[in-house]
Amino acid sequence: MQAFVVDIHCVTKWSKLDTHWQGVSIDTLLEHVKLAPEAHYVMAHCDGGYTTNLPLRDLTGGRAFVATRYGGEPLAPEHGGPARLVVPHLYFWKSAKWIRSLEFMAHDRRGFWESLGYHNYGDPWKEQRYRGISDIYE
Repeated sequence: MQAFVVDIHCVTKWSKLDTHWQGVSIDTLLEHVKLAPEAHYVMAHCDGGYTTNLPLRDLTGGRAFVATRYGGEPLAPEHGGPARLVVPHLYFWKSAKWIRSLEFMAHDRRGFWESLGYHNYGDPWKEQRYRGISDIYE
């Protein structure tokens, strides 16, 4: 189990600084997986059918982890326990609660919120909350 201290940002315009998590980095998990060379995207699948899509590069290089503890305690179900994907450099809807699997894909597909109008990437520093009208028909 590794410790992570990260800032998180919600699409509803709040941030929480220096949050303390424990879990396993995606890099550590991928040490045990042989990925196809064409795998450039990931779909996170969660309880209840929720999904979110991410470029693989946003999960590797120490950029993301699967958390099982928050603030020294087991991750509460209302916050995504028993396991939550945490991708702190993107808006928090990309940090999928109740994570069950990661699907590695050659081509990007929109996840749950992305298919309903949220931005496909979700960079908080660029305020990528929702798709613009020009993005709807891409």
